[in-house]
Amino acid sequence: MRCPYCSNKETQVRDSRPSEDNSTIRRRRVCPGCGGRFTTFERVQLRELYVLKRTGQKVVFDRDKLMRSVQVATRKRPVDIDKLEQMVSGIVRQLENRGDTIVSSELIGTLIMEGLRQIDDVSYVRFASVYKDFREAKDFEEFLEEISDTSK
Repeated sequence: MRCPYCSNKETQVRDSRPSEDNSTIRRRRVCPGCGGRFTTFERVQLRELYVLKRTGQKVVFDRDKLMRSVQVATRKRPVDIDKLEQMVSGIVRQLENRGDTIVSSELIGTLIMEGLRQIDDVSYVRFASVYKDFREAKDFEEFLEEISDTSK
């Protein structure tokens, strides 16, 4: 593993441990060249996935991008990062288990919304506002009415 600080090609693993759900291995590393410390994660990838965007463009699926978008939605909310990791890992497993190598961005957005709704309502609405491209306050009102009707 290359050091992110000095680009040294040799780094040493100081500590390895599985995540709570045993879906990843967390490795603490140190660079003998500069002394820099960093963490890497090792995950199983069943198959290479591609995302078909609304524009028709096909791009390689990026788990980290998915995680970043979820973190943006949950920023400054009392949400445990481990819950988010479990949610994202579950979404990736669902996508891989579908059997298709190409998945639509709409499907991914729907799965994220389902997951966030279970974790935090405010984060769910934040993500929905971007995903559904809310333009004005009326869009929020309609969405909130819709979700309050389905939760009754």
